[in-house]
Amino acid sequence: MNEKEIMENILLTTKGVCDLYMHGSIESSTPNVHQAFNSALNNAIAMQSCIYEQMAAQGWYPSEQAPSQKLIQVKQKYSSAQG
Repeated sequence: MNEKEIMENILLTTKGVCDLYMHGSIESSTPNVHQAFNSALNNAIAMQSCIYEQMAAQGWYPSEQAPSQKLIQVKQKYSSAQG
């Protein structure tokens, strides 16, 4: 397993952890439990961001800029759906 595959696995695992903590937070029945999950979620999100930044710096997680016309179309679509 090379470094890129290891980082991809770590990123996927971290995303899964974020999902679990998010569900724990919204399903918690007491303020203390909610706060514990919420704190863990924020830490996991920060970790995920660091992993993504490292992968992007290596060129392992490329992202593209969306064309401005496409952004306008999506914004209009969802703005009209709210009305």
